[in-house]
Amino acid sequence: MLRGIRGATTVERDDAAEIASSVQELLALLQADNGFSTEDIGAVIFSSTPDLSAAFPAAGARRMGQEWATVPLFGTMEIEHEGAPERCIRVLILWNTEKQQREIKHAYLRRAAALRPDIAKNA
Repeated sequence: MLRGIRGATTVERDDAAEIASSVQELLALLQADNGFSTEDIGAVIFSSTPDLSAAFPAAGARRMGQEWATVPLFGTMEIEHEGAPERCIRVLILWNTEKQQREIKHAYLRRAAALRPDIAKNA
């Protein structure tokens, strides 16, 4: 069965190292919370707000080691929307699992917590 794991985070500035670090932190947290193996991931979709152009979020995932080397990664840009968090990176992990949707743990960090305050994590 295919399930989606959602998450988002923000960065303070449009900086390649900060984007990579924040993506790695978010993916590591989602992996720890859900216990997935990258072998079971169908694909990962990243989106970022238009004010981020220093790096592709997927590049941060690629730096997480060999286990992420074969995972299909895709990036896109979010629309500009009044009131949306600035410098925000979102992720959708498509995971092959037998877990029920209610068992999936999502994570929204920093200013991205405003997107889903009901499930936000403090980081």
